[in-house]
Amino acid sequence: MKQRSWMSGAVGLGVGFVLGGMTLALVAGDMLRRLSGSSAAALAGDASFDGMASGSLQRKKMSSFGSANSYDDEGGAPRGGGGRAEPPMPAAAPVAEVAAPPEPEMEEAPGDALADKGGAAAPTRAWFPETFLFEPLVVTDANGQATVPVRVPDRLTQWRVLALAHSRSGAQAGAVTSFAGTLPTYLDPVLPPFLRAGDTVRLPVQVVNTTDKAVEAALKVDVKGAQVEAGARTVRVPARGSVVEMVTVKAGDAGPVTVRASLGDTDAVVRDFDVWATGQPVVQTRGGSLAAPRTLSLTGPSDAQAGSERVRLQVYPGALGVVRAELAAVERRPVDVAGDAYALLLAGQAPELLKALGETADPAALKALALVSTQRVLRAARAPSVDVATRLAEGALAHPDNPVLARLGERLVAQVAQAQRPDGTCQGGDGWTLQRLLVATADCARTVRAAQGTPEGKQRAAAFTVRASGVVERYLPQVKDGYTAAVLLAEGGAEGSVADTLRARVREALKSGPDGTAWLPVEPDTVRADGQVPSEAEATAMAVLALQGDAKAPLADLGAWLLAHYTPGLGWGDGQANRVGLRAALALFKAPLPAQVRVTVARDGQVVTEGTYDTKALREVLALEAAAPGSAGTHAWTVRAEPAVPGLGFSLALSAAVPWKSEAKGGLQLAVTGPKEARVGQLTNVRVQVGAPSSLPLRFQQDLPAGVQVDPASLDALVSSGQVTGWDVQDGALSLSLAPREQGAPVQVEFRVLPTLAGTLQAGAARLGVPGRPDITASLPPSTWAVR
Repeated sequence: MKQRSWMSGAVGLGVGFVLGGMTLALVAGDMLRRLSGSSAAALAGDASFDGMASGSLQRKKMSSFGSANSYDDEGGAPRGGGGRAEPPMPAAAPVAEVAAPPEPEMEEAPGDALADKGGAAAPTRAWFPETFLFEPLVVTDANGQATVPVRVPDRLTQWRVLALAHSRSGAQAGAVTSFAGTLPTYLDPVLPPFLRAGDTVRLPVQVVNTTDKAVEAALKVDVKGAQVEAGARTVRVPARGSVVEMVTVKAGDAGPVTVRASLGDTDAVVRDFDVWATGQPVVQTRGGSLAAPRTLSLTGPSDAQAGSERVRLQVYPGALGVVRAELAAVERRPVDVAGDAYALLLAGQAPELLKALGETADPAALKALALVSTQRVLRAARAPSVDVATRLAEGALAHPDNPVLARLGERLVAQVAQAQRPDGTCQGGDGWTLQRLLVATADCARTVRAAQGTPEGKQRAAAFTVRASGVVERYLPQVKDGYTAAVLLAEGGAEGSVADTLRARVREALKSGPDGTAWLPVEPDTVRADGQVPSEAEATAMAVLALQGDAKAPLADLGAWLLAHYTPGLGWGDGQANRVGLRAALALFKAPLPAQVRVTVARDGQVVTEGTYDTKALREVLALEAAAPGSAGTHAWTVRAEPAVPGLGFSLALSAAVPWKSEAKGGLQLAVTGPKEARVGQLTNVRVQVGAPSSLPLRFQQDLPAGVQVDPASLDALVSSGQVTGWDVQDGALSLSLAPREQGAPVQVEFRVLPTLAGTLQAGAARLGVPGRPDITASLPPSTWAVR
């Protein structure tokens, strides 16, 4: 990029205090208009898809897997009742993190297919963030002044500068100013956020002349990744005027498209977008651990659409990442006794856990979490049952500096110890199975052993454990399932030959996947002490704890499965599952992460994508994504970390798009009638007809053509009439939630759409389904819209 295509300097504001502080933010004026509700920019095809480029290596995201909803992490939140969420403001961050200018050598490399071959090359504009500066603390000098040098992006717009200032004494003030970024003569190609494979679209290119003389220049539009028709011509722009030229672009296969538009030697713009595949997404996923190179077998579909094959690797953090994620999410989870007890336990143990893992705790955040969870636990502990006492005691004992919680923990442990029967069992009742009684006895033993800080506590724990061990020894021949054996080992304190027998039963019950991971399945009629069926994640975590120190146990494979099934928002399930899961993660992955790790993904020995990450990045979920053409059939995929890191798990997904076929299962019927001929800037109707059994909630989704926007007023009207309970609009897709119907009641809804681009456009597939019932579904293949 030419240096003169960047503008730099400092903006002066009449605000500031002597030896005070100031906050600066720079935002594009056209973004402010969109945020205030203007729709003119959308009708004009404003290129609002320009996002902020991140220089971080944490996420090496390239594009979707050929569909707007394949499995992208960043999705819009569903809107209930037809409400519309406001467009998101760009995140406020220091200028170095908001948007990094592109490297100069990337813009006009010698031999670039997009370079203008005739005459002198125009200065190329390719950096278009909407907010590029946020300085939260600018210290002024003795005169109350400060200079902030900035590099202004290539967006030609009115920039708005907001400054907020305060003095050391607390006085406050603020000011707003603006400046224009422009050129005497420039062009502005209007590009969609995406096209679908096979689309033919007429793209407007606006040429603006701000001078007092007419301008005649060569306009040239080159496209890489698609075909362009009539991309070169001479345009004449009157003084203080503008013209709009239309250029036809034909999208071929799925993949990235780069557009370079130049106006003689005065201006040039480079922008890009993706071409999405029109087929049905097909995804295969495998998981594992980065403790050693993993070779996995994946079979790609033979009928994959060209350009749709992609591979994605997600790397999951070890113990430190799990602890941090749990601290951030635990307070927002549904309230129950086990969850509250787990939150209190985590708040008490977090300082030591974080310190051991090389992190510093936030005292204020931990104090707030402890206060909230303490209030909930005290409410549940007013008249607790033995089962509730086993859940709450450890959390209360994790706060020895809090006299209320310390006394509560001691009281709860004493209650559990007194509940042990002469035969050594604990809890029990009518209808209890022996399996549940054994698990409950092990829970009680763990609880009593948690309070051994005094001689009396040690004596009480020893006596309880001896009697409980006798129970396990008596009923050992009847312990058949792996989950119960794991609980007795991890919680009940089994020793000697009894422990050896239980370990063997846990190992025999483990299952292995084709990717090398291992997990512990849950046998039918197996329950926890509270009577709930444990999840496979909880059972696997219990197996990890039970097999510690066992040389024959596939601990790395169990840990890989456990990490791959962790969700930052939900953890591993309820409070009981999260308590066990966190203990297992800490037991497996307590070793500190290396300073730097290189991760590679190879197919049949050839590297497809790779990335290098430092310790800070490895504390988050990472993603590598790349095109993977030629993946049809069975191939060997290898995931490698250098150095090997047992504390990191991964999930490798191979995705492709295959041709859609009409499908109807479970009695669903679907028909969608689009416009026969739509026109740019004019609202047109889309009709959806649904046939389905009564009393079933339905979810309808339509993939929209490029440049087609849904009219929110028509969706709100559907909600108001009761035909639709909610709607959600994301890039290229509309979803409608339909309420259950009465017997024989037909369903027909209509909504309006607004095309903003002319051409022959693919509408994508339409799908109808019942949430949580994949066996009841209907789909229609993509259709073609003609927009004039």
